[in-house]
Amino acid sequence: MMNSNYQVHVREDIYTLYTLQDSATDSSVTVCPERGGIAISCRLKGEELFFLDRDTFIDTEANIRGGNPVLFPICGQLAEGSYEWDGVTYSMRNHGVARNRAWEVVSTSTEGEASMTLRLQSGEGTRVEYPFDFELLFTYALVDGTLQIRQSYRNLSDSAMPFYAGFHPYFRTVSKNLVYGTDAARYLDYNDHVVKPVHGSIDLDGLKESVALLDAARREITFPGPEGSGLVRISYSDVFKYVVLWQVDDKPFVCVEPWMALNKELNRKDELFMLPAGDTLDAQLSIGYSRD
Repeated sequence: MMNSNYQVHVREDIYTLYTLQDSATDSSVTVCPERGGIAISCRLKGEELFFLDRDTFIDTEANIRGGNPVLFPICGQLAEGSYEWDGVTYSMRNHGVARNRAWEVVSTSTEGEASMTLRLQSGEGTRVEYPFDFELLFTYALVDGTLQIRQSYRNLSDSAMPFYAGFHPYFRTVSKNLVYGTDAARYLDYNDHVVKPVHGSIDLDGLKESVALLDAARREITFPGPEGSGLVRISYSDVFKYVVLWQVDDKPFVCVEPWMALNKELNRKDELFMLPAGDTLDAQLSIGYSRD
């Protein structure tokens, strides 16, 4: 029997929005397929976790500042905004091509969860920046008050496809000086390019650039909720080797971002993941929240 606690609602607000609802846990997640397949709201156990700058959301030319942008086929920046592949130089914007394109809604479900599956496929526009054919299938699922993002990255090219995907969630916070529950012992500070030890809290106040946790063995990180109470927990697949932390002064958010590789990896090619032709990589990320 279908659980009536799970529902999927569709409404118009500049764009078409899909809201997954779990009434039993007072939770909902809102996704905008047209704006990069982004989740713009994540309300778990009655608490809105995501920050969203609505002006950047409604401006089709702006990169959305807020929600949980999808990063593919790169995370972060490239040297001079470009990279070389097979003797050809390509330009690509920060964080890749997926967050700036409309995704297709494949299906929705309320059977045992509130979920929706989205698809992004390569085309002429993506090939200008990234000369590979691909298909991404992402399922956003709200299950017992937890957001799950099930990802499928498929290489439709005739050769191995380089990529390092990730996420860029903006979490509401009243403090930029937080204690993160992680077993990482070191982080790279991109403000001075020095590797530093993790001792208690990591203070992002005043930092223009991000910092990256380097050597975590456990694929999970926790940190205080929006008002300094409760606990946000992000869990993710082994392919996400790093977590990047970033903030903007005087803005009430911190970004806690699982990435497969670090800035400029498509330039360095030191630990570049290569997906064989015709193969698929499956991965998962989940966001949960518990009150004190």
